[in-house]
Amino acid sequence: MLTHLSIRDFVIVDELDLDFQPGFTVLTGETGAGKSILIDALSLVMGGRGDAGQVRFHRDSAEISALFDISSLPELIKWLVNNSLQGDADTCLLRRTIDANGRSRGFINGHTVTLQQLRNAGEYLLDIHGQHAHQSLLRSVMQRELLDGYADNRELVKEVTTAFHRWQQVYQQRMAWEQNSADYKKERELLEWQQHELEKLNFLPEEWQTLQSDHSRLSHVASLLEAVEKGLNVLSESENAAISQLNAVIYQVNNLLDYDSNLSTALDLLSSAQVELQEGIYELSHYKQRLDLDPQRLQEIEERLTAVHAVARKFQVMPNELPDLLSKITERLAQLNMNQDYDAILQEEKTARKSYLKFARKLTKTREKAAQLLAEQVSSSMQMLAMEGGQFSVVLLPLAQGNASGLEQVEFQVSTHKGLPPKPLDKVVSGGELSRISLAIQVITSKIGTSPTLIFDEVDAGIGGRVAEIVGKLLKKLGEERQILCITHLAQVASAADQQWQVSKSTESASGKQVSSRVMVLEKQGRIEEIARMLGGMKITATTRKHAAEMLQNGAEKE
Repeated sequence: MLTHLSIRDFVIVDELDLDFQPGFTVLTGETGAGKSILIDALSLVMGGRGDAGQVRFHRDSAEISALFDISSLPELIKWLVNNSLQGDADTCLLRRTIDANGRSRGFINGHTVTLQQLRNAGEYLLDIHGQHAHQSLLRSVMQRELLDGYADNRELVKEVTTAFHRWQQVYQQRMAWEQNSADYKKERELLEWQQHELEKLNFLPEEWQTLQSDHSRLSHVASLLEAVEKGLNVLSESENAAISQLNAVIYQVNNLLDYDSNLSTALDLLSSAQVELQEGIYELSHYKQRLDLDPQRLQEIEERLTAVHAVARKFQVMPNELPDLLSKITERLAQLNMNQDYDAILQEEKTARKSYLKFARKLTKTREKAAQLLAEQVSSSMQMLAMEGGQFSVVLLPLAQGNASGLEQVEFQVSTHKGLPPKPLDKVVSGGELSRISLAIQVITSKIGTSPTLIFDEVDAGIGGRVAEIVGKLLKKLGEERQILCITHLAQVASAADQQWQVSKSTESASGKQVSSRVMVLEKQGRIEEIARMLGGMKITATTRKHAAEMLQNGAEKE
């Protein structure tokens, strides 16, 4: 459940902090006061699209924070733990910032996250039903998604989609084999020859560096030996060898140390140099012993390098790239050899299609059952929403080959009067009728959702009178199970709410231009005044107030 919303420098909102309650809450106010801005802020903190234009004029950034009680959402708690996004026990804090340059950042419980992670968390927390949802209801894709959501088919739809794509992949593989079998044969013969040449060379990745190193050493062994011998002669073997002279200096300095202790630093350095020089002499001696003139080995290496270079030129690659080339050729041959067995491909295609049909037929059965139940519930709601005698139906139109969404197309049909045959939704209903049917579907389908908070943004547009009163009662009843927030212009809907907030805007006196939006939680008398305004417009009379008080009293009564 949403417990707190904080908004800073967002569009026309300067600073706003709201504490939310359970049940049914309405937001009312004049057109343009900023009611929908609250919905936009929540959409943004749930990972919605944002831009620099949403930052308040002359401000550096906008910030929205939403705090939720998640004690009843074990799946979300598990998701947070799995993604190392835990916060305080039983709470989840979402935060979103947008800079004036358009840069956006998201946070969950103080951890930096991607927008997709915000959206993933938002799916557990909140559903927003927009004021134009009834328009999208005319699209076949939306009708199918609504039915599958109502039937809780999410995982089954994924299985159908995966199975369909696997089937199509093998099908395309078979078609490609049939069209390109001659080309595959030629390609396979060439690759087999290339593979044979490279395997005969038997050139390993680490061999190239070793060959170069050994060739360089053996090619210059005489120069290396001459340099080592000269070094040993200078350092230790000649009459005036450096090690002997250094030892003599150390001996003399050591004898003079008793006369001047300041020589101790120089003596330490000379002694250290003596040790290093002796180590260098030992290392040169060992290197000389290991250094060997081996003309035969040099010839072998040169022959090997010549062979490697010849094959590299043949395949037009660098010598060190030959092992990778062999790996790619082997991989491609494996693919071609798999394609070579046409009977195996046919069998795999049959198996993939059978798997798809298994999941798709299971999906069809769940849709058939859900379609009947949804039709009954929507038809029942239509009778209450001033569409007496109307019938709603969900028709499954078979698709010959099926697709990634199943074996049928979902179509919502309606007859608005008793005795009329049902026709597709977009062919028979007016705007007002469509909005009422849409509202009925949204209320019904929202009951089976998991989100603890539902927001309805002016979904009651196009209705009024007794129907509006019924809509208010429907939302109030839904508020007994979930937290409901509704933006409305209808007094009948507002009077049914458990809480009412008034959204208004004002112009800052300092600039005379900067507009700010604010929200006031209304008590009983404030609600009467606001509902009277919604009923009577600018001129509010005692009669209007009395009517508003009666509506508020009736709305508070439970059926």
